[in-house]
Amino acid sequence: MSASLRYLVGLCLLLAPSFTGGARILGMFPTSSPSHYILGGALMKGLAEAGHDVTVISPFVHKHPPKKGKWREIILEGFMEEFNKKFESINMFEMDFNPLLFSIMANQMGNKIVEETLNYTKVQDLIKSNEKFDAYIVPQFMNDGLKALAHHFGGHLILFSQTAPNSWFNHLVGNPSMPSFLPEVVLNIPSKMSFFQRLQNTLVKFFSMSNTYLIFYPKQNKLVQKYLPNPVDLNDAMYNISLVLLNSHVSLFAPQPAVPCMVEIGGFHVEPPKKLPKDLQSFLDNATEGVIYFSMGSNLKSKNLPVEKREAILKAFGKRKEKVLWKWEDDVLPGQPSNIKLGKWLPQQDILAHPNVKLFITHGGLLSTTETVYHGVPIIAIPIFGDQKMNAYNAKEAGYGLILPFTEMTEETLSSALAEILENPKYRENAKERSRIMHDRQVKPLDNAVYWVEYVIRHNGARHLRVPYLELTWYQFYLLDVFLFIFAVIFTVLFVIKKAVSYLCRRSQSKTKKE
Repeated sequence: MSASLRYLVGLCLLLAPSFTGGARILGMFPTSSPSHYILGGALMKGLAEAGHDVTVISPFVHKHPPKKGKWREIILEGFMEEFNKKFESINMFEMDFNPLLFSIMANQMGNKIVEETLNYTKVQDLIKSNEKFDAYIVPQFMNDGLKALAHHFGGHLILFSQTAPNSWFNHLVGNPSMPSFLPEVVLNIPSKMSFFQRLQNTLVKFFSMSNTYLIFYPKQNKLVQKYLPNPVDLNDAMYNISLVLLNSHVSLFAPQPAVPCMVEIGGFHVEPPKKLPKDLQSFLDNATEGVIYFSMGSNLKSKNLPVEKREAILKAFGKRKEKVLWKWEDDVLPGQPSNIKLGKWLPQQDILAHPNVKLFITHGGLLSTTETVYHGVPIIAIPIFGDQKMNAYNAKEAGYGLILPFTEMTEETLSSALAEILENPKYRENAKERSRIMHDRQVKPLDNAVYWVEYVIRHNGARHLRVPYLELTWYQFYLLDVFLFIFAVIFTVLFVIKKAVSYLCRRSQSKTKKE
């Protein structure tokens, strides 16, 4: 190869990024849950740092915006303020989360979220602009009406699921979702179900999907027609999904079917451990007997624990030789033993990475579960609502955790659970094994997410990943027309045989009489 040709090839490679350019990507993350934005923000930041032009709509400002790419935030200031105040006034520890009522409440909240989002001034300004995007990313969480924005902005629709495949969206991409093996998210049952658990699972799914199809989707469609110019029918938008990014992994969930457009990226938000504040570093370093870390997440506040539960926890902790690090949102914890250190906010990932942390007591949220598996720390799960119960069961089935139902938590039951986890090495061994499984990947999960988003854009929506099921009607999918045809053929054959036998019998009787 001549020197001039080598120079030309090198120049082309050097300039290649400027020819392909960064894609314009819009991310919509309207829920006011900090844990949801931790995931959404990490995903969008990864896309920006890969060189893309990223716009994020959210109530939160990213604390550490990307240093590369283009980054624009449309902040939903005061978003759902009235609703959030009402939500914060509710003591969720005292609520009875019936799965059927939860489904109705979740859909009602979803209607509120979508209407507030589409009616928000800054969102309407963007809708009325002439901006176009190559891809539109929206979380799959009670906001199906927001999927219609993909059509409006001309971008390929990409769903981000905060959890594993489930009945909330499986039907939208043609993924198998039989209640015989896939527990409903809101139920407190394992993946290996007994007969009565399968019966319960089936009934809850039937009720939930009926409520969704008959009430929730029509209401969402009305909001789309109301707030979008030249709106697409919601049904057409929902079934036009190019990619589903799943915040799941086989280290966290039992294996499940997944169609080609579903990609697991669980653990993508976990970052390398950072230096701890001096007081925390000293506390953890000096805990020679180990540390119990206790946090109920961002939505559940430990300060709202009923007095009898709080006192039971304090007595159980006070009897342990280990130190306790507790996320407590008030300045004072009445009756605080000397081995407990409090923090209104704690850097959870960095704490779990410390070798002296022996146990994580958690509500079972998927962020917490993912981070504890990543760092190989066993858990005691005290699930309250939503997917926490499912995550807790997954931990129990995998052998790195125990479930302590909140209603059954006393000084005795908590003490027993602490002794079992901390004194039986199998839980820590199983947690370490799960950690090895999570780390054993060809590609880092965030890099995998970026690759597949770019893949969808490169291949104009990647229609070749769609399964044929999406082209079938419901009766074709369930083979009702085939079964009806088979039944008709069998009925016709039996009818003909019956008539033939009847005819032959009459003819035989007629001959007998003549003789």
